[in-house]
Parts: sequence; C-alpha cells; structure tokens
Amino acid sequence: MQHVLYRAAKADPGRRFHALMDKVYRRDVLQRAWVTVRANNGAPGIDRVTLAEVEEYGVARLLDELAAELREGRYRPLPARRVLIPKPGVRGEWRPLSIPAVRDRVVQAALKIVFEPVFEADMLDCSFGFRPRRSAHDALQVLIDEQAKGRRWVVETDIADCFTAIPHDELMRAVEERVCDRTVLKLLRQILRAGVMEDGQVRREVTGSPQGGVISPVLCNVYLHRLDRVWDEADGTLVRYADDLIAMCWSRSQAERALARLTELLAGLGLEPKAAKTRIVHLEVGGEGLDFLGFHHRLVRSRGVNGKRGFVFLARWPADKAMRHARDRIREITNRSRLSRRPEAIAEDLNRFLRGWAAYFKYGHSAERLSKIRRFAQWRLARFVSKKHRRSAKFGWWVMSNTRPIDLGLISLYGIVVAPRAGKPWRERPNAGGERRR
Repeated sequence: MQHVLYRAAKADPGRRFHALMDKVYRRDVLQRAWVTVRANNGAPGIDRVTLAEVEEYGVARLLDELAAELREGRYRPLPARRVLIPKPGVRGEWRPLSIPAVRDRVVQAALKIVFEPVFEADMLDCSFGFRPRRSAHDALQVLIDEQAKGRRWVVETDIADCFTAIPHDELMRAVEERVCDRTVLKLLRQILRAGVMEDGQVRREVTGSPQGGVISPVLCNVYLHRLDRVWDEADGTLVRYADDLIAMCWSRSQAERALARLTELLAGLGLEPKAAKTRIVHLEVGGEGLDFLGFHHRLVRSRGVNGKRGFVFLARWPADKAMRHARDRIREITNRSRLSRRPEAIAEDLNRFLRGWAAYFKYGHSAERLSKIRRFAQWRLARFVSKKHRRSAKFGWWVMSNTRPIDLGLISLYGIVVAPRAGKPWRERPNAGGERRR
C-alpha cells in the first residue's frame, strides 16, 4: 500500500488524495502501527494504561475498537501527558515531552503509515531527518563532500522551539496541498488540538505538534518542506536534519547572505532561528569547528610521510556534549542504587549502551574518544565491584583483571572506527544496514 501511494504521488506532483481514511483504519495498518508502538516500549499517557495492560486486555480487541471508532467518526484523542526530560549532555536544561495514551499512539502511527509515502514523494535531497531510508550519516557525508569542493564557510543554526511553534493553520494548509480527504483532515485537527495535561491542567495551544507524538516528526518535515523548496542553491548548499540547519558556502559574503535568507524564510513560516546556536564558522586548519548531529567537525592537516606535506581534510569525532551524555548514562548504569545486581548483569547493560553509542560514532575519527569512554566504563565497573563487596578500589581492579572473560565481559571499542572520505559512501555496501534503497 505504501509503495502504491508513493508511486501515485511521485507520478503526479499536483495530485491531492481524497480517499485515505479507509486505509488508516485498515486492520493490517493498525496491526503494523501497534507493532511500531510496542517496539518503542513507551510510558503510559494520562489514562495510565501501560503496554502490558493493553496486552492483557487484548491487542486484537483494542484494534477492533479503534477501527470501529475511526470508521464511525467516534474517535476522540486524549490530551498528552507533559513531562520534562533532561537534554542529553546538557546539565540543567530540560525538554518538554508529550506522551499520548497508548491507543492514541496507535492511531498516530497508523496515520503516519498512510501519510508518510504521500509526502515523501515531494521531499528534497537536502532533508535527512526522520525520513525512511535516510540517516544522520547521510547528512554528515554532505558536509565532507561539500568541504572537499571548497565550501568552507558554514552557517549553522537551530529553529527555536520548532515542534511547539508551528502554527496549526499553516500546517494544515501544507497538509492540504496533498490531502483533501475531509475525514483525515478532521482526525489530524483533533490530534493537534487534543492539548497536553500539565500539573492537572489541560492546555490546548494553537501552535505546535507536541514533541513525543508519533506523527510529530512527519508533520515537522511537511511544514519545513516549504523552506526546502524555495531555497536557492546560489545561497549555498542546505543540509536540514529536522530543525537543525547547515548551509555550506564558498565565501563569507555568501554565508551572510545565506543566514539572512534563512532568517527571512523562517520568519515567513512563523519561526525563528535560535540566537544562541546561530553563527557563521570558517573552516580552516587551526581554526574553530562546529557541532552538528552529535559530532564535532574541524578542518585538520594530516601528518606528512617521507618529507611530504600532509593533506587537509574535515575530521569529526564525538562532541563534548555527546561525551558528557555517555558518561552520565554510564553513571546511571553503575549507580549505587543497583548494587543488588550482579556485576556481570551491569556489564551486560554497559555493553548494550556502548554498542549502540559506538555504532553511531564509529563513523568518524573517533578512536581516541571511544577509548576514553571505554576506559571510563571500565573504571566505573571496577568501582561498582569494590562498592558491592565493600572493599578497596584495588580489589575492584583485581576482580576485573582476573575474571574470565576479562573485565567481566566488557566489550572492546578498539579497531572499529571507519574514517569518512569525500566522494565515498559512508557505507561500503548501501544495504549494509538492512535498508532497502528506492
């Protein structure tokens, strides 16, 4: 079904789809939506119904009820539960997260399944965030390629409160460019206007798609596609990952023009760049760098061999913020509150985190920082062992070095780094990650 919708939208850019609701409440679509929601293993909404309670109630029973409510127009979403979560790697800053009820997440996931291929047909190459078969490393590869061509003036910015600032009316107009099914549009308005509950009070805003909703990233891309399609390549090469923006330019004058153009376009969308994260950076050897998508990027010169001068390239490694986030997570895993658990179980939890963290950051010049994180995890695990047995730190290191497997099975991060190259795909094989390229 998704491929049929995608091909139909791609073949006729002016087509508006008028019959989508019957696909939203299709039983197989709802079943796939449930699988997606269950895999995310999220928290309950304001009704306090957990995923386990849904399974006890009966997944098939819930999906049948949702299908009937959607088909008959009786479905009404509940307000989302608002919680504050710490921003990764930034101490003292909090991000508002909205958690819809499980049944509402299933409906949003079903709507996303139907919406995504229709709007994906229009998306441009400069957009990378929250899109199927695209990843952050695809966006990072553009920086490597454009720098190699000589674009070394970079405009970096972030849209201020993007998810909460998008005007509902303008968002609906963007959706209506492709969808004219009134029942689907009504359902989307209900989701947007459901509001959030915070401190026992329900707030219904006229802007924003709550961050944490299943469909919010798709709606963000649909709205910001208006920026992508009017961007002029004469102002630089645009790279957008959701609300993070980069423009690669040839000169300072072009970078200043690009920044002014970005500010103008965002203002036309009712948005504005975040002042604290907006600047122009000149990539040069010995100069400053920039942080983008968790990596710190800096122009460096390699060490020459046999008397030859080294070559200049754009290096990247985990940013300081990413390092702080990793250390904070390792501290959580090895916290004293978990002393009742076996050290081997703690090592398994550390391995689970380290594998995921290293799988992302190994695509860069990250060997030194990967080693630092591994040593920190090793030290925290040794400290955990000594605290558990109420012995000295020396005892913890003795256990780590004399057990088999060594270090209680803590994985090594040595020899896994893949250095990026200009003009070379970041994966040796396009399907190495199990993705199916169109």
